[in-house]
Amino acid sequence: MHPNSEKYTYLIKEKAKKFGFQSCGVSKADFLEEDALHLEKWLKNNFHGEMKYMENYFDKRLDPRLLVEGSKSVISLSYNYFPKEKINALENYKISKYAYAEDYHEVIKEILREMVAELKEEIGDFGFRVFVDSAPVLERSWARKSGIGWVGKNANLITKQSGSFYFLAEIICDLELTADHETTDHCGTCRKCIDACPTDAIVSDKIIDGSKCISYATIELKDEIPDYFKDKMEDWMFGCDICQDVCPWNRFSAPNLQTRFTPNEALQNFKKGEWKELTQELFSEIFRKSPVKRTKFAGLKRNIEFLK
Repeated sequence: MHPNSEKYTYLIKEKAKKFGFQSCGVSKADFLEEDALHLEKWLKNNFHGEMKYMENYFDKRLDPRLLVEGSKSVISLSYNYFPKEKINALENYKISKYAYAEDYHEVIKEILREMVAELKEEIGDFGFRVFVDSAPVLERSWARKSGIGWVGKNANLITKQSGSFYFLAEIICDLELTADHETTDHCGTCRKCIDACPTDAIVSDKIIDGSKCISYATIELKDEIPDYFKDKMEDWMFGCDICQDVCPWNRFSAPNLQTRFTPNEALQNFKKGEWKELTQELFSEIFRKSPVKRTKFAGLKRNIEFLK
């Protein structure tokens, strides 16, 4: 072990707090043996539907050393996105809470880069790459290994203190740090998420058939939405939060303090009728910096029409 491992680990965790991260944990950069079997089985069952990118870079997904040369540690971080107020659902279509405001990829990457710049001033130069739900990184697996939380029955990472409404991010680096231990699972016999899913996407404990998930249908799917989803969408036009909304641990969710995550006013004020009249121009204006732009105007229009 490097003589400064503990010192650097402490410094990184303190810095994460300063930059607004909810949790920070460390794992040794190694091959994810247990996850290899799960991922292989999940892909074989075709639970990824048309998310063909999940088949790519199989080895890199499981071994960060193939992704970032010389890496020794994976620093996992979580960032709260629970909103101060929910968007009015009366006579309105629903949108996943993570997409209320600015695109988290950009916001969190900027924060991470600033954080690493400060760390370099104190530690000295080191090799690293930052990831925010990008590149072939099994984020939940690393967050679980580093003790941030446990994987719930809905396959989301859950923590006792704050539930599951947070983004995950990683710094994969060549610093030798002190690894954390996994935490215990606290779902018990609860089945609220499994029972509440209108499309039966949670096929068993921690296993999701992505091709049956409302989030998949409204975001990932590029073709027509299959008839299977008819009358099961519960007015979700982008994403879905049902399995998180019913999770008892989310009663501990506290509003985020990030001003860039303040919901767009149009989302609060629109009603179904206005969404149905949405134009490309208005879409570009409302969702200019939002994750919703991923589905593009045609995709959102398709979702809205399917909900009629």
